[in-house]
Amino acid sequence: MIPPVTVVVVAVAAWQLIVVAGGLPAFILPSPANVMQAVTETGPLLTAAVADTMLSTLIGLSVAIGLAIVVAAAMDFVSFVRRGLYPILVASQTVQILAVAPLLIIWFGFGRLPTVLVVVLFTFFPMAIATVDGLAATDPDYVALIQSMGGRKGFVWRVVRLPAALPSFFSGLRMAVTYSVVAATVGEWVGGTDGLGLYMLRSKNALKTDQVFVGMIITTAISIGLFVIVALVERFALAWKFRGRPREQWLEHGIY
Repeated sequence: MIPPVTVVVVAVAAWQLIVVAGGLPAFILPSPANVMQAVTETGPLLTAAVADTMLSTLIGLSVAIGLAIVVAAAMDFVSFVRRGLYPILVASQTVQILAVAPLLIIWFGFGRLPTVLVVVLFTFFPMAIATVDGLAATDPDYVALIQSMGGRKGFVWRVVRLPAALPSFFSGLRMAVTYSVVAATVGEWVGGTDGLGLYMLRSKNALKTDQVFVGMIITTAISIGLFVIVALVERFALAWKFRGRPREQWLEHGIY
């Protein structure tokens, strides 16, 4: 914990030194003090913006998680679905979200829905692909063991394949949450009616660079916070992995 804090302190000190030594105007590069002052001056507006962005982010993430699990399960159960969808999912990542966002505004209008859809588009892919790959990497010996004991396909999937894919799923989820807040702000830039994205857009138009920095810092802090929460949930859900618990013991516990 000490090294990251040290790096942040050194970076802030260097930032302050550059502003003072360079005599830069606040609209070019505000000092850390200017940024802190902007937080206090726009406190109520900023609080409402953060709450709105968090709501859009959490809704979008929830939808993306459910959709990723359903699609991954379908691709794992039906080989034809996997062969048909996997290349499409990969190709979909070549489409720029900023190019799609205006279409969402045209189709669904302004408001929260386009922002939520942008979050879903940003976060669905890493979770779906990671989960599919995790399911495909299940040790066939464990599958054969359960099948030899009379376990049907659904039971094998629930007891062996899904738990084995959870580490991959959480890897994808960690990636997704780091994108989610940025995705929400992008959606708000394009067609939102509130939130951090609109807060930064209005600040930029008014040359309030200190407020833009506030929005950037808060967006980063929220992303880090979500990442930490996911890491804690993963540590709780995969206790057998983090405690060095042999998978044989986990499998035996799952059966009996």
